[in-house]
Amino acid sequence: MRRITKSLALIVLTAGCALLSGCAIPTSDTDSSGQDTEEISFDQLAQTDFNRTVTIAMRDNLDSLERLLEKLYRRNPAEWRKTGKPTIEAAIERGRSMIELGLAPPELAGLRDIEILAVALDPAYRGDRVGAFITGMASMIISAHDGKTRFYISDILTAEHVYNAARNIEAAAWLLATRKGPSGAPLLRANEMSAAVTNLSFEREFGALIGRLDLVANLLDENLRRVGINYVQGLFFFNFLPVR
Repeated sequence: MRRITKSLALIVLTAGCALLSGCAIPTSDTDSSGQDTEEISFDQLAQTDFNRTVTIAMRDNLDSLERLLEKLYRRNPAEWRKTGKPTIEAAIERGRSMIELGLAPPELAGLRDIEILAVALDPAYRGDRVGAFITGMASMIISAHDGKTRFYISDILTAEHVYNAARNIEAAAWLLATRKGPSGAPLLRANEMSAAVTNLSFEREFGALIGRLDLVANLLDENLRRVGINYVQGLFFFNFLPVR
């Protein structure tokens, strides 16, 4: 008994040292693959591997939206000027804060997710169309994840909602590429294909968003299925739980 207690204490001490040393990792570091790493925090103790996967997918989705925001502002400078900010950098920073909070532009306060998207793609809208379009997608994605951007053991997500969010992104991308204003010009300039320039970076970001959302939706279905299978396997093989 004493030997087991000493071994357990050693394991706890080792794990504690590893956790403390991990906490010293700066948030801005990148690993060898170039992917951003996240500082180890105590709230991660309340996350399963699946929770971490969904949290990272959400982080990457919001990052994609921030990149789309900047790209669209640079392709459509008249839109960022509608924010009242003196520079494009200030307008981008404002948009990033709204993305993270899932907020709509002030003139659309009270609207959320697909309601904001519908207004952003309405030719009659005269506000900051880029801000409305991007924050509408952010609000929609966050709503599909039960209004959260970090996920823990107690959280229950609905695969159908995340799947529907992926389809909404597909529809939004198609409308962005095809819908035109009264003058016949695109509502927003995005992808460009000409003899001189080919720019499909917008399409790639939309594809990444759709791919991550579809992956999470599939994982949600599989996670629920495995819970049932593991329970049945436990009954079948008479796996008793340890008591000491």
